[in-house]
Amino acid sequence: MTLDTTTHQTRDTLDLPYRHVTTHFINGTYQPSHGQDTIEVTDPATNTVWGSVPVGNQDDVDAAVNAAHTAFTTGPWAATTPTQRAETLLRIAEEIEARSTELSLTNTLENGSPVAETSGAAANAASIFRYFATLAPELETDDVRPFPASTGESLVRKDPIGVCALIAPWNFPINLMVTKLAPALLAGCTVVMKPASPTPLSFRIIVDAITAAGVPDGVVNLVTGPGRMGDLMVRHPKVAKVAFTGSTPVGRHIAAACGELLRPVTLELGGKSSAIVMEDADLEEMSARLIRSCMRNTGQTCYISTRILAPASRYEDIVDMVTETIAAAPQGDPLDPETVFGPSANLSQYKSVLEHLDSAKAEGARVTTGGGKATGELSDGLFIQPTVLADVTPEMRVAREEIFGPVITIMKYTDLDDAISLANNTEFGLGGLVFGSDQEKALEVADAVDTGSVGINFFASNHAAPFGGRNDSGLGVEYGPEGLAAYLSYKSIHRR
Repeated sequence: MTLDTTTHQTRDTLDLPYRHVTTHFINGTYQPSHGQDTIEVTDPATNTVWGSVPVGNQDDVDAAVNAAHTAFTTGPWAATTPTQRAETLLRIAEEIEARSTELSLTNTLENGSPVAETSGAAANAASIFRYFATLAPELETDDVRPFPASTGESLVRKDPIGVCALIAPWNFPINLMVTKLAPALLAGCTVVMKPASPTPLSFRIIVDAITAAGVPDGVVNLVTGPGRMGDLMVRHPKVAKVAFTGSTPVGRHIAAACGELLRPVTLELGGKSSAIVMEDADLEEMSARLIRSCMRNTGQTCYISTRILAPASRYEDIVDMVTETIAAAPQGDPLDPETVFGPSANLSQYKSVLEHLDSAKAEGARVTTGGGKATGELSDGLFIQPTVLADVTPEMRVAREEIFGPVITIMKYTDLDDAISLANNTEFGLGGLVFGSDQEKALEVADAVDTGSVGINFFASNHAAPFGGRNDSGLGVEYGPEGLAAYLSYKSIHRR
């Protein structure tokens, strides 16, 4: 079933597979929670509760991890070949695409991402599974390496690392879990997953697709609950690997625990990326790509370049273009296919964005559009007006901290050396952009920016290329053969 992106769905007619649930997915079945508490799921567009999930406890985590450990050590999954696992990944991709409508609508009700965004979640998740399936030959080809100075050789084995704890955030709850799940499964690992508290329901649809694809019991497990559930998973003695996407403070906490336990960890954390606009940039082209690259998902995307660095010679022209582009994009009900900007995903984030706007005004930033809470029919939801802040200076809070909302700042630079210095004047290093007509010069600027990924005149994730952050933006990478390697344990067998 495919989502009709021309029709504005109404909440009272939505046919969703999950709303109020009391179970976790453990060892191939939905099992009642040992915990007695629940988490309510709120639609941020209306600020009303529409679903709930259980809060698990130590017993639930133990059951999930033990099921995964048994499936890894003695279950049929342990006996599969990489080619067989790749075939399973391809079946999962097909099953996910068959559930695209319910996946999109559930995701939109959880975090307010417009259906224009979530309607592509199933296809993107499927493409990630299909990409990693192509890497199966890398796991089956003998890797023989001669000794440099003797007649011996080493046979390098690539073994699955074991049970993996996978923890995803609320902004892209499907694809940021799948980027971990797909390589883990291809490697031969088993997993226990925990979605973020605001978005606990949509990934159950992925679990249903996995079950329909014939993945053996215990290979994939799902538990729900707050951050302390993640702590139990990270520290569980049978967990061999942790992968987390989320905030830098939580990432530091997880890294400390993994360091203490000598447990491998991949962390994809926050960002404060810059878009350097060169003097020869085509502003019409930049306008066409601005929202996708700099304000995607109502500004709730880790890698987007929410800091525009504009040359002094074209500053006001760029301010005018950015302002007109943002002001013209529709804000409204995320179930409306025409909506570009939806609500903040949850009340905590809504309050945080408003605090950042207050600080910007107090520190002298110039608001050229937006600047506060949405009014009128949107005022009952968690809507903040899409905002452009001009005359921002590096010491302002909005120039230094990740806002994670519909706010874009514009700073002025004198020359390209100054622009690069401003771009690198941050604790983060996740994404970045260079807008310019001179491709060779733009590449030089991109090389000088200290960040994990940089786009030239556009930004997109490539499943075949590593994606990860530098500095406070994380450890390790996802995607590409490098992302698969994070779920492998290497063994060298030396022989003559």
